[in-house]
Amino acid sequence: MKRDTTCMAFALPFHRRPRRHRTGRNAANAAVFGMATAMACATAVAAELSYPTRPVRLLVGFPPGGSTDALARIITPKLGESMGQTWVVDNRGGAGGNVAAEMAARANPDGHTVFLALNTQLTASPSLYKLPFDVEKDLQPVTILATHEHIVLVHPTMPVKSLKELIALARQKPGTIDYASSGIGGSLHLAAELLKRRAGFDITHVAFKGAGPAIAAVLGGEPPMMVGAVPSTVGHVASGKLRALATTGPKRHTVTPDLPTVAELGFPGFENVAWLGLFLPARTPAPIRDRVRSEAIKALQAPEVRATMAKLGLDQETSTPAELAARMKAEIAQLAAIIKAAGIKGE
Repeated sequence: MKRDTTCMAFALPFHRRPRRHRTGRNAANAAVFGMATAMACATAVAAELSYPTRPVRLLVGFPPGGSTDALARIITPKLGESMGQTWVVDNRGGAGGNVAAEMAARANPDGHTVFLALNTQLTASPSLYKLPFDVEKDLQPVTILATHEHIVLVHPTMPVKSLKELIALARQKPGTIDYASSGIGGSLHLAAELLKRRAGFDITHVAFKGAGPAIAAVLGGEPPMMVGAVPSTVGHVASGKLRALATTGPKRHTVTPDLPTVAELGFPGFENVAWLGLFLPARTPAPIRDRVRSEAIKALQAPEVRATMAKLGLDQETSTPAELAARMKAEIAQLAAIIKAAGIKGE
């Protein structure tokens, strides 16, 4: 863990500090600087020890109804209990999730604004938009919390009952089948684009402002198709309101064990899994970051949290800040190539 060596120097016993001989004005300046630094360090340490001192805002970049919002509402009660302050979910949809991301990047770095990001908000957006902030420099990774697969869905009125039949219909009538997503460059959009490129068929994208509105549209049959997140759509599959054709993970999912994967259905190696992680403003002190990380991981371990996540198809996964930063950096490069090849343009 990176340490603040300036504060550490003033935390050492006097006899262990480096001895320097100064006279006159230099000695006076050094004394003033030393006192100011010591006071600043003491204030910072006190703030870190007392954190949090008021309710914590958890920013979510999408309207209610999607997987990110679902995870936020599962973990915030436990975080509030263990940290002694309420955690409030703040849904700030817009610009592919970038409204919330920018708010987090610009927030006061005191730990009272935390950002729950869906991977593509940070890894696809740099290739799609001219962002007013730098996702790698202005946001500090904390930990991954969960991953989820995607699921190929159609409205029950569509005359297809398998992925093979969907592909055949789309090839027969190229460009005539519309599919919904949570927005341009989002995880649902990219998952569908990867599928159609790999399977060699053409369907038309219809972007919505979040997964919730997209799911609502598909439930109404307009558009009649989407590649949705398992957590936010599996309930509609169970109720018969949507028909599931395949999942996008490396193996069959525990919540849909009878549903084949895309890879099983003639496309070996096909895999598309999203992750959700916590981020803080870049200059947030490491002790606060580490407190958020440890409390979030503890919340995941609560039996009721584990059970709810498992039921929804949210798979628990954690990381160190460095591991999350490395994963994000690699994915930015990967998605840049995919976005360029697919000709996807930001709005």
